[in-house]
Amino acid sequence: MIKNNQKSLNRTHVVLDACIITCSYLLAWYLIIESGFFLVAGTGVLPPQVYVIPLVVIIPLYLLLYGMFQLYTPKRVMRRRVELANICKANTIGLLIFTLVLYLGGKNPYFYNFSRRMVMAFFAINVILESAERYAIHRFLHSMRSKGYNQKHILLIGFSRAAEGFIDRVKSNPEWGYHIQGILDDHHPIGFQYRQIPVLGEISQLQHFLEENTLDEIAVTLGLKEYENLERIVATCEKSGVHTKFIPDYNNIIPTRPYTEDLQGLPVINIRHVPLNDLLNATAKRILDIFGASVAILIFSPVMIIAALLIKLTSKGPVIYSQERVGLHNRPFKMYKFRSMAVQAPSSEKAKWTTPNDPRVTPVGKIIRRTSIDEMPQFFNILRGDMSLVGPRPERPFFVERFKEEIPRYMVKHQVRPGLTGWAQVNGYRGDTSITKRIEHDLYYIENWSLGFDFKILFLTIFKGFINKNAY
Repeated sequence: MIKNNQKSLNRTHVVLDACIITCSYLLAWYLIIESGFFLVAGTGVLPPQVYVIPLVVIIPLYLLLYGMFQLYTPKRVMRRRVELANICKANTIGLLIFTLVLYLGGKNPYFYNFSRRMVMAFFAINVILESAERYAIHRFLHSMRSKGYNQKHILLIGFSRAAEGFIDRVKSNPEWGYHIQGILDDHHPIGFQYRQIPVLGEISQLQHFLEENTLDEIAVTLGLKEYENLERIVATCEKSGVHTKFIPDYNNIIPTRPYTEDLQGLPVINIRHVPLNDLLNATAKRILDIFGASVAILIFSPVMIIAALLIKLTSKGPVIYSQERVGLHNRPFKMYKFRSMAVQAPSSEKAKWTTPNDPRVTPVGKIIRRTSIDEMPQFFNILRGDMSLVGPRPERPFFVERFKEEIPRYMVKHQVRPGLTGWAQVNGYRGDTSITKRIEHDLYYIENWSLGFDFKILFLTIFKGFINKNAY
């Protein structure tokens, strides 16, 4: 079973980490002390054994920190950035402990002359080598699992939307190493298949399947109408000792990372968790917006001046065009853009989208729309607090009224400030694209917000967000 393989893998991983820590430390010592290249003139030089002795404490300390930050927890689908963040956190705490010990040593010559540069070099080298080691392990395991080795055998209980979603993702990611043996279901006959995964029997046969098969996990994927059987099924699974997980059939209602409260032992799941409702998160994002918009105005001011001159010289009307959009908490605001169309009556444009070869778009307008230069005045919207650098794109009131009736959860996007760019936009959902897909990406952003996520979207915008092939 996979449990035995996992224990062996964890032991090997701990040994590899100990070797990496040792190599990082010795490499830092060689570069900073032994080579003499980085040694500062006039500083004391300690004998090599003084630098080697701390390894006796450093190795178990760092291994303990890695365990505390779940770096040995089996997570087949753990994101690389999450693991990298945990590596950095563990090493940062290790660095702080190391520095604190040297500080508490006071004027003792061994502590006083211990190279702080070497400690910093150890930190940097260890983070790099630990990240490289884990990347290599991930690649190796992904390759093995894709070939059918190191598989985790799973049985699904109930055929539902949750089961279909789980099967779809497993089939699309063979490197996860999940082997779904089959499904137990009361509403489909034996032999029925979904993507080559067969129904093996009824749910009443669960005990028999647990006794006759070697399973690593059971995934309960009951439909909503079958939840009255959930307690009995979970009790049967836990009695067998097989790890059991629950994949709810209401994933389209609750967020991917639900916020739960504990009311004296009663779990309460909040239907929508918005990290930006937290004052500290909102303040950090606002500071980033003000700083980023100010810097962007300075950098792009030559481009905006040239665009303004071209618009003024080639067509009649104002340079800046303001349009009413719906923002935070459903409040309307005036969003600024460089005018890219001929001047028209507000009544004729507020309920009409731009179409291919739209005669209203000016020659200069075609260029600034396709390159997103027309959006640059929104940096001033950001400074005013109407918008953010990153967030769901705001829409006109007419379309908001229409979409809130047609698209489930559409209005959730107004729980945060609208953005100049967003997760939907860097994934290609701009202009004349699926509104439903756009909202799915917006909701994912709202529920999973972090400053790191904002920086990622801004970075991706630089490379694939400026040129809009769907802008007409």
